[in-house]
Amino acid sequence: MNGTILSIWIKRSHGGPMDNVESAELIAGHGIAGNANQGGRRQVTVISEEAWKDTLADLGATVDPSARRANVLVRGLDLEQSQEKTLRLGGCTIRLLGETRPCELMDEMKDGLRSALRPAWRGGAYGAVLEGGEIRVGDPAALSG
Repeated sequence: MNGTILSIWIKRSHGGPMDNVESAELIAGHGIAGNANQGGRRQVTVISEEAWKDTLADLGATVDPSARRANVLVRGLDLEQSQEKTLRLGGCTIRLLGETRPCELMDEMKDGLRSALRPAWRGGAYGAVLEGGEIRVGDPAALSG
């Protein structure tokens, strides 16, 4: 399954603002350089544009995808049930480890957003960086395995 990176965000601190950037450095075993989440299993979070549009349709509202607080927005990839699959972002490799479940911060962004994100992995997936490097908006994205 092939797609494209549409947006990249870096979270300065837990619960802090999401900075929209054109490129980011992924570090194997750590995550995104400058991002609050480092190490562990949740090094990078990814959402799909298609799932986000379905969420907004159910919500009946327009909300910027940065409100989801994910690191990468992709087009053309279905992340549902992607646990243990390999995600290629540009020249980087991420092992997807599970579903990113929406937290209470979602309803602070827009009332009802948390519930609208629950079905079909709409909240996205998280994973660990296996092979680092630079990713850029417009780079290819591919899911395999």
